[in-house]
Amino acid sequence: MRRYITVILSTILIALIILLIIDTRELKNLSDSRARESEGNNNGIKIGLSMGTLKEDRWLRDRDIFVARAKALGTDVIVQNANNNDEDQVEQVNYLLSRGIDVLVIVPNDREKSADAVEAAKKAGVKVIAYDRLVLKSNVDLYISFDSQEVGKLMAQALVDKVPRGNYLIINGDPSDNNTSLLKKGYDDVLAPLAKAGEINIIAEEWAEDWMSEYAFNITEKYLQKGTKIDAILAADDMLAAGAIRALSEYKLSGKAMVTGQDADLTACQRIVDGTQFMTVYKPVDRLAEEAVDMAVKLAKGESISVPNTIYDGKYDVPYYVLQPVAVDISNLDDTVIKDGFHNYDEIYGR
Repeated sequence: MRRYITVILSTILIALIILLIIDTRELKNLSDSRARESEGNNNGIKIGLSMGTLKEDRWLRDRDIFVARAKALGTDVIVQNANNNDEDQVEQVNYLLSRGIDVLVIVPNDREKSADAVEAAKKAGVKVIAYDRLVLKSNVDLYISFDSQEVGKLMAQALVDKVPRGNYLIINGDPSDNNTSLLKKGYDDVLAPLAKAGEINIIAEEWAEDWMSEYAFNITEKYLQKGTKIDAILAADDMLAAGAIRALSEYKLSGKAMVTGQDADLTACQRIVDGTQFMTVYKPVDRLAEEAVDMAVKLAKGESISVPNTIYDGKYDVPYYVLQPVAVDISNLDDTVIKDGFHNYDEIYGR
């Protein structure tokens, strides 16, 4: 009986030792897991994302990809949308600063007025990234964007190749957006010599406040009402292209005047398939948004950022992380926008 009890007690002791070993390993694994989680959270880094607008599909995509990338890195993001209001954007940036953000990523509504928001961030010791729109005279820590001057060249060259002679209407974006100026520099490089030589006739150059589609509609309709023949419309983005095409369609001219755009919005790609919009400029914003998050995390950690380019903001040469755009028309729509998964085939063709 005594031997039996001894065996039982020995078995229990062995079991307890085994359980103790298992618990110790589990505690170590839990500790390691928490350490990895802490590392994944990037030590509690918090990014403030100040959006000038979310009216266009393009900006919704930027926001969603940005937030998803930050979440994958374990980084918190607080998003604010100014709805094209300059004063609201400055107030929202101050709110983000009060929340203890480590980095401010700003899509400025106004290239000059947003300098107040950048100054507030710098006073708070917060690094600033200008996202796809430059803030002038503010000395941001990084400007990340597509090459807007190249975008202008791509649109103009596509029109010239298709319509080497004729009447051109130019509908620019908002004059307060620095990209508008860069686009103009790009298309002027292509169109100005041809206009001077009399090969093309530029009917007018107009600027659309807040990149409003309604403005593009109104200005196009104004010239159509006058009986002016329009052979080509350089619309600075796909929303402006939509407005111009809507006006053309009311005069049964849709598809007869060649219309450009940029951003490769879904509806623009559908119009390219329908033949009402000639081309767009595709900018893989997934790469832009993800790179912006990666750069923000580095800045928050105090790591140096090395980029080969700079851009002059009117007062300072600031680091410029530049990405290249791609001209897209019906000939390469499938091999660019669809192949990259920016839009899928059924979204564009299966309507």
